[in-house]
Amino acid sequence: MPFMLLIYEDPAQRGTRTQAEGEDVYGRMVAFSDELKQRGVLLAVESLQGHAKATRVQVRGGGAKVMDGPFAEAKEMIGGFFLLDVRTKDEALAIARACPAAQWATVEVRETGPCYT
Repeated sequence: MPFMLLIYEDPAQRGTRTQAEGEDVYGRMVAFSDELKQRGVLLAVESLQGHAKATRVQVRGGGAKVMDGPFAEAKEMIGGFFLLDVRTKDEALAIARACPAAQWATVEVRETGPCYT
């Protein structure tokens, strides 16, 4: 079953890290990704640039609205994701608990698939 782990961070958090702290955090996440790849459960993984480099698009009433970041109202940003193929939600939750990012961010676990309701 495919599950996505979304990493939610405080938008200002990355800016508070020193270069060494940032490299350590990134290294821990790469090692975690490599472990999931070796286990055969990792379909995709990416870290995402901060919300200052994001652009939002809304189409309403036939017109498109394009907004460049940063977004003042943002209390959290998606800092990255893991796309997994695991047998159960419990397995996805166990992986989320083991994710290094759970120590400084929130890891949301969501099953992928059709959404009709």
